[in-house]
Amino acid sequence: MCSDYYKTLGINRDAAYADINQAYRQLVLKFHPSRNAEPRTPEKFYELGEAYDVLSDPRKKATYDRFGVKGLKGRIPPEFSKTGTWTSKYIYHGNPYKTFRQFFGSDDPFADFYTNDAVLQLGGLQPGIVKTKDQDVERDLHLSLGDLYHGCTKKIKISRMVMNEDGNTSSIKEKILTIEVKPGWKDGTKIIFPREGDQGPNNIPADIVFIVRQKTHPLFVRQMNDLIYKLKISLEMALTGFSVDVHTLDGRLISIPINDVVQYVLHHTGDPSQRGNLILTFDIQFPERLSAERKQLIKQAFTFKC
Repeated sequence: MCSDYYKTLGINRDAAYADINQAYRQLVLKFHPSRNAEPRTPEKFYELGEAYDVLSDPRKKATYDRFGVKGLKGRIPPEFSKTGTWTSKYIYHGNPYKTFRQFFGSDDPFADFYTNDAVLQLGGLQPGIVKTKDQDVERDLHLSLGDLYHGCTKKIKISRMVMNEDGNTSSIKEKILTIEVKPGWKDGTKIIFPREGDQGPNNIPADIVFIVRQKTHPLFVRQMNDLIYKLKISLEMALTGFSVDVHTLDGRLISIPINDVVQYVLHHTGDPSQRGNLILTFDIQFPERLSAERKQLIKQAFTFKC
């Protein structure tokens, strides 16, 4: 079927072995029937397989260079039969998918299929075997309450196995993943980097999933979009009033007057442009003991008519 193997691969007759490999790699990926739907693609894929099968073998190549296709297929003049050239009748095995896999080793450069060993039938695609995808790799992303309030950028270095260009070996390489944290993200938010896991010959790389884990804040507890601020106060303060100074996440200092008797929880909306409410909760500290005199004074203070 293929009469000029060099022309098929688009290379010169003096091309080196590396040039032959490079040409085949580029063309076979371009004309693989699973990725190219043009009518002549299966035939072109077959021709590429046969051309590479001949030119990648030194004895076959030497025979072809000297005697052409006819000599390669068994018509070498008798006087040259002992020169180390190919003396058997060459017949291509007829399976360009096999040539394809032999070239790439056990690695398939495509992400989601394998072809089988059936002989290619021109004009039709071969059935594929779906690769299995590795299980997601989950990692915790610890963020402060300030990071989640303002938003930020996090850069995370990962190491993973990557298949080398030769298609046969792999190496460990580092990569920086960038996460743009949006203001308002909640604990448990997932950030997915598709197929950034280890590469291998028989797998689809796993997705790397970062899960937001909110760090404990010394002053605030987050409840949905609200912030809870807990404060210890004395019984006197709870009954007579006081003022609370709160350092907010955006760097402001707000003073909140408490003029009424504290009921345990106070909602303070603060700046209406901010998300959620500031909720003040109070831990009222009662005296451990009172003298008889102080008890009497308290009774007198609470003697009133409703």
